[in-house]
Amino acid sequence: MEGACSFSDFPEDVQLCILSFLGPTQIATFACTSKRFASLCANDSKLWFTMCDRRWGSNTRIAKWGKGKISYRHLYNTLQDWENLLGFWRRSGPGTPSLLFFEWGPSFLAASTVSPSKSGTYEVTKTPLMWMSLSEEGQLASFLVPDGRTDSLDIDFGFSDIEGELVPVNVSFMGKTHLVVEENMLRRSCSPVNLCGSVEDCGGEDGIGILDGGSPGSFPDRMMSEIYQHFANRTSPGSDRSRRQRRREKERLARRKWEAQHFVKIVNCAPSPSRPLQGLWKGICDDMTLAFYLVTYDDIGGIACRRIGDPPERFSGCAPVFWTSNATFLESPFSPEEEFLYDSRIHLRPLQPPDNEIHEQFSLSDDEVVNQIQQFHLSDNEVVNRILHISSSYDLVIPDLAGTINPRSAEGRIWQYDNGTFGFGFLRDNFVIDMKHIVHDGCIVDTVNPSAD
Repeated sequence: MEGACSFSDFPEDVQLCILSFLGPTQIATFACTSKRFASLCANDSKLWFTMCDRRWGSNTRIAKWGKGKISYRHLYNTLQDWENLLGFWRRSGPGTPSLLFFEWGPSFLAASTVSPSKSGTYEVTKTPLMWMSLSEEGQLASFLVPDGRTDSLDIDFGFSDIEGELVPVNVSFMGKTHLVVEENMLRRSCSPVNLCGSVEDCGGEDGIGILDGGSPGSFPDRMMSEIYQHFANRTSPGSDRSRRQRRREKERLARRKWEAQHFVKIVNCAPSPSRPLQGLWKGICDDMTLAFYLVTYDDIGGIACRRIGDPPERFSGCAPVFWTSNATFLESPFSPEEEFLYDSRIHLRPLQPPDNEIHEQFSLSDDEVVNQIQQFHLSDNEVVNRILHISSSYDLVIPDLAGTINPRSAEGRIWQYDNGTFGFGFLRDNFVIDMKHIVHDGCIVDTVNPSAD
């Protein structure tokens, strides 16, 4: 075809831009087409930097990772693996924290614990917990930040293990939705600020094996040595050394600062057109405290809502707040009975709303400002566009209550508002809990410093 332009005719910057949309496997395949393209695909500072910058450049400073001394191809593969960490994770099992949020930093990946503020408002407490980055040599570095401190972190270039304050940890995936965080005792025993012991404490004569990540054969060699020493005769020349190593291992375990924690990813954290109620929400409860709620859809069209966090009641963490097996909404116009159910309820609001909070949905009258409540009328305000019937039942998770009259079982409603949020309440109560988003554009809104609580 006359006038056709081949890929080779494009300027190099255009070629790099086009290739940056490919993945590593596709790049490897394309590199086999010619020596020229093989050289272009192997160019780390051009192609692989462009690939990193196109994919993550708007969220993090690509040139700052590892102080700019690491391979961008290695950085691409690392960030591609870590991308699955972004978002919310819920703790599995006892202990703290309850909710974990991963987000990009300038040259690291940051994890923070997220909990409702105790100020009686919609504010959320966000406490730094963990930082993940790469060293200048390209080694993975993951640390816990004690007491939520940020002064141990070099914002431009990652970590600085100041006086051993940071706790080194291993972050392991079990599939894509299960995460395990456990203290790295080997790295702690060999950290630059804790080299007060003998070189034997670091797993070798030069002490490099664990500190720098070790060579591929370092851990198997050490394992075989320990197996031999374990079965050696107690009177043999190596028996005393073996006992000393076991004693040092027990001492290291006694110095453990962090117990292993398991987290499960909340994969659907935001609403979608087909699932408008889905995701994480926050709302003021009837005791005027803030709570987090997770609304999930099942495969047969049902909806369930549960509280997330450390609930004060025995069963409130495992039982649904509300649920329904039929997600069919009532559309406007509504019946007089539905109008009465909505009109007869008050909306719970924060005791002291932040000065910069703008109530786009509703405004308070003078009496309502005094009483810290709001009441709206379905017929006077076009804020409700759909209504859903719901229930609340603990029978699903408490076998002792199954088949009996359960005082915790009640019928209720969800009122979906025009702006995409919703409120819910039960017929036995006279109030509505209005939900708000926890995250907007990938960032947690209404965050406050932990000291503010």
